[in-house]
Amino acid sequence: MVEKIQRKMSESRSARWIVLLMVSLTMMCGYFLTDVLAPLKGLLIELFHWDNTDFGLFNSGYGWFNIFLLMLIFGGMVLDKLGARFTGVLSVGVMLVGIGIKYYAIGFMDPSRTVDFWFFGAQTLKAQVLAASLGYALFAVGYETIGITANKIVVRWFKGRELAFALGMNVAFARMGTFLALALPLPIAKAFGNSVSTPILFGMILLLLGFLTFLVYIVMDRRLDSERAQEGLADDERFRFRDIFSIFRIRAFWYIALLCLLFYAAVHPFVKFAVDLVVQKFGVAGEYSGLIPSLLPVGTLVLTPLFGSIYDRRGKGASMMIWGALMLVFVYAGFAIPWVDHWAAAVVLVIILGVAFSLVPSAMWPSVPKIIPEHELGTAYALIFWVQNWGLAGVPLLIGWALDKWGTLPPQTVDGASVPRYDYTVPMLIFLALGLLAVLFGVLLKREDKRKGYGLQKPNIVRQTTDN
Repeated sequence: MVEKIQRKMSESRSARWIVLLMVSLTMMCGYFLTDVLAPLKGLLIELFHWDNTDFGLFNSGYGWFNIFLLMLIFGGMVLDKLGARFTGVLSVGVMLVGIGIKYYAIGFMDPSRTVDFWFFGAQTLKAQVLAASLGYALFAVGYETIGITANKIVVRWFKGRELAFALGMNVAFARMGTFLALALPLPIAKAFGNSVSTPILFGMILLLLGFLTFLVYIVMDRRLDSERAQEGLADDERFRFRDIFSIFRIRAFWYIALLCLLFYAAVHPFVKFAVDLVVQKFGVAGEYSGLIPSLLPVGTLVLTPLFGSIYDRRGKGASMMIWGALMLVFVYAGFAIPWVDHWAAAVVLVIILGVAFSLVPSAMWPSVPKIIPEHELGTAYALIFWVQNWGLAGVPLLIGWALDKWGTLPPQTVDGASVPRYDYTVPMLIFLALGLLAVLFGVLLKREDKRKGYGLQKPNIVRQTTDN
C-alpha cells in the first residue's frame, strides 16, 4: 500500500481513502464531545438542580459565537485564504480550549452560585450554566470550522470520483461519535460515582488522539500540493471578499442553506432531549434510556455511505432530500400522538429518523460543489453552517422553554422521592413544523435545479478513472 501512495498521490485510491480516514476520525471525536451531556440531563437536574430552561440555554450556547460574532463565516474565509491544513490545526486548538472551560464549569464550579447576565435582560443565571454554555460556544467555533474544513478536504481529494460516498463515510464516522455520546457518558458517569465531568474528560482525550490522526493528513496533503505544482495544476483562483456577495446572489444556495437549517434543527436538538423523552413518554428505565436514542446514528454508519454511493451513480440528489424531510414529518407526528407510548414504537420511529438522517446529508453536502465554485467552497459551507447554527442555537432554547411552560406535569413519587414528569407533545409538534418547512425548501431547490441545470439530479461520477 505504501508503494501505491508513493507512486503518485493525486491518482492513488489508497491515498485518498487514508486521508478520508484521518480526517473522519477527528470529526468523530468532535461529535462525541458535541453530545456528551445529552444523556446526563437527569444527573444535571438531580445533582446540580438544573431545569429544562437551563439545559436548553446550555445547548443553545453552541451557536452564540458562530452566529452573533460571525466566527464561523470568518473561519470559512480563513479556510479559503490559508488552506485546510492551517485551519484544521487552529480549529482543533479552539475546540480543546472550549471543552476545557466546559469541563471546569461542570467539574469544579459551585452549582448554587448565580450571576446577573445583561445579555438576557439582566436576568439571574446559574454561573455554572453560563460558564458551561460559554465553553460550549467556544468549542462550537472550532468544531463547526473543522466541519467545513473536512468537507472541503473531501471535495479536494474526491471530486469527479466517489464524492458523495466519501462525504457519506465522513458523516458515518461523525454519527459513530454521536452513538458513543449517547451510549457511553451515563455508564462512565455512574462508574465514577455519578461524576458528570468524567465523560467530558474522556472526550478530551479522544479529541487529542483525533488531532494526531489529522497530522497524518497534513503530511499527505503537502505532497499532493507539491505534485500539482510540478504538473502546473495548482489552483490559481483565490477567494476574494466580494465572492461572498456572488454566493448570496445564488437562489439555490439559499434553498439548500434553509433546508439545512430546518433539517438539522429538527434532529440535533431532538437528540439533546431524546433520552428524557423515552423515560417520560415510553417508560424506559433510566439505565437503559440511552439505548433507544443511540439507535439513531447506528443505521447511518451504513446507510449514509450507501445513499451517497447511489447519488454518485444514479443521481436524484434533490429528490433524496425531499424524501428525507418527509420522513421527519412522519416521525414527529408519531412522537406527538399521545397514545403511541410503547417502547417498540419509539424504536421504530428512531430507526426511521435514522434513515432520514442518512438520506438528507448524503445528498445535501455533495450537492453544494455543484452550485458553488471550488475556490468559494469553504466560505459557502461556512455560510450554510452559520445559517444552520441559528437553528441549533434557537431550537433547544425554544424546546426547553416550551417544555417548562406547557409540558410540566405534577411530579411522581418513586421510593419516597419526587421525580419530575413532562409531556413532550408540544416539542414534538415544533419538530414536526420544522420538517414540513424542510419539505417546502426541498421542493423549491429541486425546481431551481431544473431551471438552472446545476445537475443535482445527475450522478456525481463524471468518468471512470484507472486508479492505482
